[in-house]
Amino acid sequence: MKTNLITREGFNKLQDELTFLWKEERPEVTKKVTWAASLGDRSENADYQYNKKRLREIDRRVRYLRKRLDQVKVVDYSPQQDGKIFFGAFVEIENEQGDILSFRIVGPDEIFGRNDYISIDSPMARALIKKEVDEDVIVKTPDGDKEWFVNSIRYQV
Repeated sequence: MKTNLITREGFNKLQDELTFLWKEERPEVTKKVTWAASLGDRSENADYQYNKKRLREIDRRVRYLRKRLDQVKVVDYSPQQDGKIFFGAFVEIENEQGDILSFRIVGPDEIFGRNDYISIDSPMARALIKKEVDEDVIVKTPDGDKEWFVNSIRYQV
């Protein structure tokens, strides 16, 4: 199950990607496909084959982004969130061994390529929601329950 929440920054990033793909990259690749097709035999034309494949990838991503941007709900910061962990929070937690983790709780569309973001759908995020600084949190993992201590909570204003 994917939660349909996204931060304002995440929404803007997806919109920028959509704009780039549709207005910049797709027209460029289309020109390359047209040029390669004009050379003749398409079955052995690597430029044609590669760019045609890239065009399909762009179209697939554009369809996904358009659909997804209509589905998601942007969650902006609210001063009422201060002091507790909610969507969009930057959190620092520590375990008994002294291991410290710092991350931001965001929507599933925002975590790819980021080691400092976790999805709101993850067991860690679910366990942390509504917790406060200096609270202990039990996170259920495949290796058993793990205990974490909340060091700090902050929001991007």
